[in-house]
Amino acid sequence: MSDDVSLPALAVLLVDDEAPARERLRDLLGDLADRQPTRIVGMAANGVEALALLEAEPADLVITDIRMPVMDGVELARHLGRLDPAPAVIFSTAYDEYAVRAFELAAVDYLLKPVRATRLADALAKARRLRPQADEVLRRMAPATRSHFSISERGRILLVPVSGVLFLKAEQKYVVARTREREYLLDESLVQLEEEFPERFLRIHRNCLITRSAVRGVARATTGEDGEAHWVILLDGLAEQLPVSRRQWPAVKEALGL
Repeated sequence: MSDDVSLPALAVLLVDDEAPARERLRDLLGDLADRQPTRIVGMAANGVEALALLEAEPADLVITDIRMPVMDGVELARHLGRLDPAPAVIFSTAYDEYAVRAFELAAVDYLLKPVRATRLADALAKARRLRPQADEVLRRMAPATRSHFSISERGRILLVPVSGVLFLKAEQKYVVARTREREYLLDESLVQLEEEFPERFLRIHRNCLITRSAVRGVARATTGEDGEAHWVILLDGLAEQLPVSRRQWPAVKEALGL
């Protein structure tokens, strides 16, 4: 008898927008139970559904498709990396050989569709010792920019749509993401966010990026003891005025067509 039967069962979440693909993985995992014991904690059709399921029951491993509506698999993996402890992630993909080599180099395991039982068994064995993938590696692999930011609050992952953020401001070691309703703290770099979303956000100060589409105008304001005038940005839905630095004003003026 194989020593593998003494292995603890891995709690597995299956994520794929196609129900037959989810069911095939579920059946294959059942066939491998004697060698690689697993326990299915849920099945989801996209990344947002997966994160909601994980709030109710954590997983040791997430097997996810890459191309999915609402939230793709690479973005899901980035959000999963913020969980403590973070589950291991295996991508299931129909990508061509070039993309598969990229996943190999990034040290993220993958399953080529249609998934074979022997390949799945090997991936499960790797997952037992797989460290969560670094966010920087996943960012380079992402087929598209993120649709959501993830914030850790009281032991859970809170998703904030990028489309709802009006500005991003660096404060000490965090970045504040401001929506019309409230502020959120992101454990990310302002420089990295600027590089990731160059079409959405515009730098107006060394510590601030604004959402281009949220700008409703600019105005002159005076602050400080010297009463020196400077330009400020006015955003839809916010009373707060955001100062533009002298250094950034020419670029801001050009970007906004002023």
